[in-house]
This record gives sequence, C-alpha cells and structure tokens, in this order.
Amino acid sequence: MSFSGEVKSELGKQVASARHCLLAELSAILSNCGICEVDESGMYTVFLQADVTSVSRKFFTILKKAYNIDFGVLSEVPAKRANGKLYQPVLRGRDDVSAILKAIHLLEDTGRITDQSSGINPMIIKKACCRRAYLRDVFLCIGSVSDPSKSYHMEFVCNDEKYAGDLKQLIESFDIDARIIVRKKYYVVYIKESTAIVDMLNVMEAPVSLMNMENERIVKEMRGAINRRVNCETANITKTVNAASRQTTDILYLRDHYGFENLPDGLKQMAEVRLQYPDATLLELGKYLDPPVGKSGVNHRLRKLSELADKLRG
Repeated sequence: MSFSGEVKSELGKQVASARHCLLAELSAILSNCGICEVDESGMYTVFLQADVTSVSRKFFTILKKAYNIDFGVLSEVPAKRANGKLYQPVLRGRDDVSAILKAIHLLEDTGRITDQSSGINPMIIKKACCRRAYLRDVFLCIGSVSDPSKSYHMEFVCNDEKYAGDLKQLIESFDIDARIIVRKKYYVVYIKESTAIVDMLNVMEAPVSLMNMENERIVKEMRGAINRRVNCETANITKTVNAASRQTTDILYLRDHYGFENLPDGLKQMAEVRLQYPDATLLELGKYLDPPVGKSGVNHRLRKLSELADKLRG
C-alpha cells in the first residue's frame, strides 16, 4: 500500500465522538463525494461515489453513530453518472433526509441544495475540533500525499474555485501554509514543506502516519547529511591527490633538469620528503622535515618548487 493509502486507511477508522464533529464529517463527505437531489414530490435522494468504498463505509458508520439508523445502498433506485463518475444511492426520504441535510448545512431554508460552488459553510466548522474532523474527511475524499522517502507533497483536488479558496483558509487557520494551482479543470490546494505536512497529519489526527513520516524524514535527512559529508571528503581527497601528483611531477622535472644539489637546503629537503611520501598531507609532510615545519610553511616551499619548475619549462 502506498503512503497515501496508509494515511487514508488510518483516517477512515478515525471517527469523531462529538455529534457536531460527526456532522462536519458528513458535510465533508457529501460535499466532495456525494450528490443530493430532490424531485417534485419532495423526495430527497443522496448518492455517494461508487469507487470509494472506504468513504462509503465511514459514511454509514457516522450515520449510525449520529442518528442511530442503519442505512445501505438502495438497490431499488438506479445509480447515476456525473462528471465521469458513477454514484450509488445511499439515502432516500423526505423529512428525515431533509433534516440531515439541514443539520450538515447542505440544504438551505429556501430548499436549495448547496454544492462546492457555495464553498464551505462556516457554521459547520465553528469549532477547532470540527475543522479537524472536516479536513480529515476532505482528505479521505479528494486528498493525496506523496511517499516521504521520495518527495514532500500533499494536495486536495477541488472541482470549484470558491471551495478551494475556503479549504485553503481552513488549512491556514491551523498556521499551515497552503497554496492553490489550477490543473486542467481542477483547483488544487497543496502543501509542500515537510514540516507543514507533518502538522497537517497532526491536525487530521493521523498519529501513526505522522510517526512513519517523521521516521522517514529523519532517515532521509541523515542520509543526505552523510552523502554531503562523503562528497565533501571525496572532493578534498581528490583535490589533495591532484595537488600531490602535480607537485611530484614538478619535483621530478627539477631533479632531471636542474638537480637537487642546486636547490637551497630547505627546498631540497622538501623535494626529497615529497618524493618519499607522495600520499602524505601537508601537515604530515611538515612533521617529516627536520626541523618540523607548519602546514603553511610546507605549502610555501612546495609552491616555490612548482614556480621554479614552471620557470625552467618556460
């Protein structure tokens, strides 16, 4: 299972205890995975997206907990297609269904059924706990998050610009930075920073996924730090080897075309020590000299030898 699937599996089992939070969850589900209709006789029918079984299962669990009524897919009512998706009927009735729709603020007093174009009704998310519950089920319906071992990205794909804007504000009410981009005909609310995604998982109350992501993030950061250190050390070793090779070449040229006997004692000793210890660092070379010389002194003598070799070549 993908990391996004693991998060949804955990959120699908997370059901609020307070009634007002249960209503917020119902509102989030129907706003993102449902369709509500009413016919001329005043009969209301609620449809749920057929291919999201976890959402349907949670929908029935919440209804049972909030209203103590058993519901299920209505076989006598035909399914319908909308926006390229198949929806199955799950609720049908008059006063009882209209009461539920009014309670979750999807049915106005005028009789108008709202959808995403109306945005998020502020009455359903007045409390912080309700905002958490709402976000939890919005993610369950239209959210996704990338594998933290590869990248950091969480997004919510909305059908309406107004709804996307309200969702962005809802996320930002928890001090989490969110942005909106347009992708084809959809409005995508997304979060990029790893710390912000961790905060979002905490807001939605997904502690297991949060810990898994934190563990993966720690491993990823440690691996990155080790790689940077190895790369740095490799670069330093390469630099040292190249410098030693160049110095040895210059010293051999001086030996063959100038003669060590013509060098001052300090440079002669330096040349002999470098040839004797071709892989030694400047600090190590200084200790082999008599008397010992510091790193800067060694570097100065080697530079003098290279300048003399270049002068002879020229």
